[in-house]
Amino acid sequence: MADKLSFEAEKYVLVGKVTKAHGIKGELKVRSFSGQLDSITRHNRLLLVSRQNSEPKPYKVERARTANKEALVLLEGVDNRNRAEEFCGLEVLAYKDDLPALAADEFYLHELEGLLVQTEDGTEIGTIDAFFNNGGHDILVVVSGKKETLIPLVPGMITARDDNKVTIAPPPGLLDVNADKSIRGDKPHDI
Repeated sequence: MADKLSFEAEKYVLVGKVTKAHGIKGELKVRSFSGQLDSITRHNRLLLVSRQNSEPKPYKVERARTANKEALVLLEGVDNRNRAEEFCGLEVLAYKDDLPALAADEFYLHELEGLLVQTEDGTEIGTIDAFFNNGGHDILVVVSGKKETLIPLVPGMITARDDNKVTIAPPPGLLDVNADKSIRGDKPHDI
């Protein structure tokens, strides 16, 4: 099992990962976890952290731009490819205070972590453990005991949200897809 990244969740939010060095001037290719490249390029400062070292190190962003499916970021003090390669595989954090304000009906995915998920009829599904983007839309990972349910965040899925829970309107059969499957591959798969 992979090491879980540890950081002060009340101060920082995980926004991406350094995938590799770009060019000879020290730029880093960063994959955005939100699927939106501007979520990386709009920051003036970012923090980098490894799964082995839980102390994030802050860096001033000298330049950031988008290219294909990743952001290209030049950090202060990183001025050549050799130095940039040292950052490959590091996770990228942003300060929560630097995130743009949202409209009343909008939310950041990290705000959903730990909330209870229930259907409109009151059936409890579990607690939001994580989220990811599958290239088409965001997916919530909802855990209840050893059961893991993946909930796609498509328009109309979330019908209500408060500080403790999220109410969803799943289409017929969605919650049955993962029935009888345990979390993280505990059961063997048939080929």
